Amino acid sequence: MIRISITTARVDHPDSYLKQLVQLGADCLDFGNGSSFVGVKEQGYPDLDELLKLRRRLRSFGLDINRVTLPNMSERFMRNLPGSEKELDHTINAMKVFGEAGVPIVRQRFAGDTFDQLMTRYDAVLRGGYISRGESLGLTKQQQETPTYEELKAWWERFLIVYGQLVPIAEDFNVKLSMHPSDTPNADTPFGSLGYHRITDAFPSKQVGYLYCIGTRAEAGGSSLVLDEINHYGRQGRIHLIHMRNVRGSLPTSGGFEETLLDDGDLNMFKVLMALKKVGYDGCVNPDHIPFLEGDDRERHSGDNRTACGIGLAYSIGYLKALLCAMYAI
Repeated sequence: MIRISITTARVDHPDSYLKQLVQLGADCLDFGNGSSFVGVKEQGYPDLDELLKLRRRLRSFGLDINRVTLPNMSERFMRNLPGSEKELDHTINAMKVFGEAGVPIVRQRFAGDTFDQLMTRYDAVLRGGYISRGESLGLTKQQQETPTYEELKAWWERFLIVYGQLVPIAEDFNVKLSMHPSDTPNADTPFGSLGYHRITDAFPSKQVGYLYCIGTRAEAGGSSLVLDEINHYGRQGRIHLIHMRNVRGSLPTSGGFEETLLDDGDLNMFKVLMALKKVGYDGCVNPDHIPFLEGDDRERHSGDNRTACGIGLAYSIGYLKALLCAMYAI
């Protein structure tokens, strides 16, 4: 049975926020900030007792932890600079803590997997004036450099070192190790094109798979690419979590894109859910990167400062619940 998870960057939400999520119909939380857990700032990785305390608190509201994020691998580590090996020690220890706590899905972030200098970001104003993220290649007037083949190869070798340490731990604790695609998925980004496929080629373990982002992959190639990849990865059991994000345009067709509400983009989200059902997906769907509607307060309803449920979030959860109800009725 597919459930609904919500992304958060905090571990100290007030009771009112957690109550609102449950009232709207959310089932789980996905923690997107690896440094937000108690213990990371002090020792480099989460404190197990505090993590278990957090899980008990969430369960008292009817929620659970679905996905967490390990401490980031910084540019310093990816460039193999002196002293950076401590970062690997921290992420290994964090992986063990999450495994001990019984967390089902873990994500590792890597600096340098996107080429942000290529894109110009702007506020897209869409249906009725709601505001979302837009990005354009064409608006970036000055030509920007991207890594050479040799630099990308060296980057990949550093990635292999990290995953080479994390995969055996994932197997020992039965934790799913999941990778989000490069966002924005410009050509040659490590997880934006062919590199995304190479992860499971390099690590065929059944614990290795994807935090599959519908919107990011649509930015790379539209709905046909999304449906093809769901069929490909889904049949292999490699899809661990779904980010339900709709967009208009793509890099190949428009040189950019704009994120939208779930019903307002190029993708038919009901077809996406039906494709997931067909391959037997039974994880969570997460309505991430939610636009801001009239009445929403950006500071209160986004990022680390999120303290209440916005109108856009409420709409997105309700829309997904309706689609899931219709899908399971077929």
